[in-house]
Amino acid sequence: MGKKIFILLAAVCVAIMFAAGSINAGTAVQDVIKMDHKAYSEHTKGIVEFSHKKHHEEYKIGCGDCHHDDKGKPLNDLKAGDDVKGCIECHKIPGQMPGDLKKELKAQKASKEEIAAKEMEYHAEAIHENCIGCHKEYNKKNKTKAAPQTCTNCHPKEK
Repeated sequence: MGKKIFILLAAVCVAIMFAAGSINAGTAVQDVIKMDHKAYSEHTKGIVEFSHKKHHEEYKIGCGDCHHDDKGKPLNDLKAGDDVKGCIECHKIPGQMPGDLKKELKAQKASKEEIAAKEMEYHAEAIHENCIGCHKEYNKKNKTKAAPQTCTNCHPKEK
């Protein structure tokens, strides 16, 4: 009887360890993130392969430099393995804001802030603003052109 209880307790302990490990597992951070999301039925340019590891480790970019809350405030307290939302969870509309809509908003005398807020509803607009904005800032600060700012430097030609 004692041996059966010991085996049962050991099995329960192992099960608890596995359950606890999966609760704290968070999000696995891939070294290279292929910016290919199922929300897009097709892509007009090659898929960007973002080197998360290189940006974080080599370039010393903190999590909050890219990841932000719903008010745009940096999430500086993030660490590897924390759960983070994907961009598409908040910037829900795939693609870029249609030019016709932008023209319509300008015709309605919408402010630059209103137009920018509307643009951020679009997934590609938000990603481009985040990446290109950072690259422009880096290049200006360091008087260089090292950080890419054009389509062809990030989006590879499709094969």
